[in-house]
Amino acid sequence: MKNYKLKKTFFVFLFVLIISSSKAFTCTVAVVSGKATPDGRPLLWKNRDTSELRNKVVYIKGKKYEFIGIVNANDKKAKSIWAGINSEGLAIINAYTPDLMPPGSETTENGKFMRLVLETCATVKDVEKLLVKTNGKRIVASNFGVIDAKGNACFFETGVKNFVKFDANDPRFAPQGFIVRTNYAFTAIPNKGGGYIRFNRAQKLFSQAAGEKRLDYKFILREVSRDLVNEKICSYPLSSQFAQYCGENVYIHTNDTINRYKTACATVFHGVKPGEDPSLSTMWVILGQPVCGVAVPLWVKAKAIPYELSGSNLAPLNLFSLGLALYLYPEQRGNNRQYLNVTRLKNYRGRGVLNILFGIENVVFEKTEKILKKWRNNLPNSKEIFNFEKEICKQVYESLQKNFPMIQIYNER
Repeated sequence: MKNYKLKKTFFVFLFVLIISSSKAFTCTVAVVSGKATPDGRPLLWKNRDTSELRNKVVYIKGKKYEFIGIVNANDKKAKSIWAGINSEGLAIINAYTPDLMPPGSETTENGKFMRLVLETCATVKDVEKLLVKTNGKRIVASNFGVIDAKGNACFFETGVKNFVKFDANDPRFAPQGFIVRTNYAFTAIPNKGGGYIRFNRAQKLFSQAAGEKRLDYKFILREVSRDLVNEKICSYPLSSQFAQYCGENVYIHTNDTINRYKTACATVFHGVKPGEDPSLSTMWVILGQPVCGVAVPLWVKAKAIPYELSGSNLAPLNLFSLGLALYLYPEQRGNNRQYLNVTRLKNYRGRGVLNILFGIENVVFEKTEKILKKWRNNLPNSKEIFNFEKEICKQVYESLQKNFPMIQIYNER
């Protein structure tokens, strides 16, 4: 381990190239009505699965509204946004739906369309108007999930020429107040899309949480985005049944789990109640594979993104996540590193990687909930918000370095 520091930057770069060699644009997503959450605020979630694992967060002054969002690190002009929220409290995510693609088509402009939404739309109603206006003109194939500051929460299953709305506030579409989607459309030809195993697992997790009145942002970040279960093959790697293998190298294949080898980031948008200030809508982001990172909060009103999430080229928290992923996926099988070493995940330093990440994250949750309670009574200015973001991101990055000393990356500054 002592020689790891000299080689780590090279290996992180190599790992990215290995994963990026195969195209993959698949995601697991959900929208939750405020009627189904303990605090009455809507939620929007996306696990972004992609061949481009180098992600960062940007702040943009758009045509009409400011916004923050996830971009590929090599997208210097942020032409495509893959999950984001604007100054009006409107958040949008997507999951690619190949079954909505016109025959013979291979490319989409899903990310460009989401940027357009964030720049120009204030409410879900505005998004619907934009969809009507662009019917036949856009090049998209997606389940677009949207929430706004008025309490609206829905999915738009969207193709080039038409779309269908699924409202999470309507019991006909969402009996428990939530809607889950993966990479197929309910309005398309059956069995033409993908992500059926992930859909069934996420649907089950959300249904259980809704029934237990604990469907909040922490549940999604902790239990859903990091889920490694594959019920199709009865694989429950973090359950007590695996305890007997603690001394061995036990692997699982993460192609069909919610947390996947190609999950680039997880985002949860925690909205506001109708009447609350939209600027308090929170974007939670794990900038990397969820089992390899820690969730941190962001707000559009900060008008900037902490260096740990943006970087001058690559984001340090994203690079660290890639390094930790290399530790957890130590063997190359075929073209990709798809086999997660569960033994390493559970037993690192006697506590396990996840337990260490959760310990760091608990501090973030506690501080954020405390500050939001204060801000709801006395709205902060941009500088106060950004200073809080910077403090949190710095503490998280330093804690990760301290707890995982074998992961060394070079700072870009």
